[in-house]
Amino acid sequence: MNLMHLKYVVEIDKTRSISKAAENLYMGQPNLSRSIKELEQSLQITIFKRTPKGIEVTPDGEEFIQYAKKILADVETVEKKYTQKEKHKEKFSILGPRASYIGYSFVEFMRGFDSKSLIEIVYKETNSLKAINKVLQGEYRLGIIRYRSSFQDQFKKMFEEKGLDYELIYEFRHRLIVHQSSPLCKIENITYRDLENYIEICYPDPYVPHLPFSDVKKIELPDSINRRIYIYERASQFDLLENLDNTFMWVSPVPKELLDKYNLVEIKCNDNVNEYRDVLIFRKGYHLTDIDKRFLTILCDIKREVNQD
Repeated sequence: MNLMHLKYVVEIDKTRSISKAAENLYMGQPNLSRSIKELEQSLQITIFKRTPKGIEVTPDGEEFIQYAKKILADVETVEKKYTQKEKHKEKFSILGPRASYIGYSFVEFMRGFDSKSLIEIVYKETNSLKAINKVLQGEYRLGIIRYRSSFQDQFKKMFEEKGLDYELIYEFRHRLIVHQSSPLCKIENITYRDLENYIEICYPDPYVPHLPFSDVKKIELPDSINRRIYIYERASQFDLLENLDNTFMWVSPVPKELLDKYNLVEIKCNDNVNEYRDVLIFRKGYHLTDIDKRFLTILCDIKREVNQD
């Protein structure tokens, strides 16, 4: 039994005529009849019953035809997946920090594809440790990780140890964002002390290689703030900030359209002096594709826009 036998059976079932099926299959009727007879003998079942009114399908034949149709459908799926056209599908995968300017860039990037584009796109927001591991394992082609600039030496050493190439995307100071009705908006020169009675919204998973998590957490999430809401995905931060005017959050620069959408504002804090870096990572030997470069170009354009706001 082979795939051609399955196609023969399905075609006969469709036409309910040996002669018509042979015509559609571009083969002689005797050859088709002989092939079906050989198939029935090898399976020890009768698939078709010949009557004066034409071809009837036996109960065994009904069951066999269902299997045949499923197998042929699966084969068609595999063939489509690995045809030359499918191989030219543009693929892009990236992990990044929970950053609004990156998410905004991704939306602009997706707008560049029309309805006929053959694409396979994966975008996931996560922490730096997971991004590094996923890129190293080959699950994603690109990653963007965030860390305090003062930890550059630790990260550079880790990149070299693990065989990662890296490029600086953005260096910035965190911005303080609050709801536009927050009492903090009325303070002219905000200090860390002014934030002590407010609730900080933050991500609970900072990472620095070769440093214990407890030490990193003390640096990134100091004890001076007594109330925190820990979140793991970016959408929650906007809902919380928009509806609770006693909350604040340290973030990378946010596109103005998003601030306006959620009635948020950026305010200055004189104590905020720490610099952060968003760094692109990929495995050594990987060459950026055209689609990678398109995304990075858009990302850098958006970065410049939010930096000027």
